Amino acid sequence: MKIPTIENIVKGLEPIALIIRAQFDEPGIHFFTPPSFSQQVASMTHPKGKKIAPHVHNFLSRQVFYTQEVLIIRRGRLKVNLYSSEKEFFGDRILEAGDVILLCGGGHSFEMLEETSIIEIKQGPYLGMEDKTRFENDSLG
Repeated sequence: MKIPTIENIVKGLEPIALIIRAQFDEPGIHFFTPPSFSQQVASMTHPKGKKIAPHVHNFLSRQVFYTQEVLIIRRGRLKVNLYSSEKEFFGDRILEAGDVILLCGGGHSFEMLEETSIIEIKQGPYLGMEDKTRFENDSLG
């Protein structure tokens, strides 16, 4: 079975994750997230000589109700277990070097299949123990 280079994972109507595989390589600008998401994820491939005008981003007030995080797998392999917002396990995926995942809803856990290096990007400020609710689940996939 061929693994798609872009995978939107949904449970019912709830978006859970977006996976962009390392093999994705298309010219142009591709936004993978809707404008309403608090994390915006895009791929940009430009030809040599392309210039992007100097710019600053405007100071804007935004409200974030739910933390969304982006993981970039630098090296190694891991299994991500996916859960609904009701903490019910419903699937897993294997991520490898170069893959990117946006965790945009529900819950998740990880199992490193080999030594793995990850870059995580999420909204701040970090609020410590208020930031997440840990739970146990017998169905770890």
